[in-house]
Amino acid sequence: MAEVKRADVLNYLETANMVEISELISDIEEKFGVTAAAPVAVAAAAPAAGDAGAAEVKDAFDVVITEVGLSKISVIKVVRAVTELGLKEAKELVDAAPKAVKEGVPQAEADELKAKLEEAGATVELK
Repeated sequence: MAEVKRADVLNYLETANMVEISELISDIEEKFGVTAAAPVAVAAAAPAAGDAGAAEVKDAFDVVITEVGLSKISVIKVVRAVTELGLKEAKELVDAAPKAVKEGVPQAEADELKAKLEEAGATVELK
């Protein structure tokens, strides 16, 4: 099965009509238990940037493997798939846990990556 790249998704969204995009968003919300409206509501509720003590809304996360678990090979496979690292580099990254797999990724991507790694047996934190 061919791996879908980010560019493929963007190309699809450029050509899709609004009904298709709306259905896709609904499917994503249902499958991953998220809502597209939450980030907008949080941003609207946050104080203005000029206010003293304004709370920052975090929009980039580091996905960190804290423990590999018993299925080290499965974790290495997931790391290879999501980072496009070679076998040796992925193994070194997993062996160096706690170690960031990806840094500065959006929340949705971070949550998806965390779920994949946890399914493979790793313990993961988002920082």
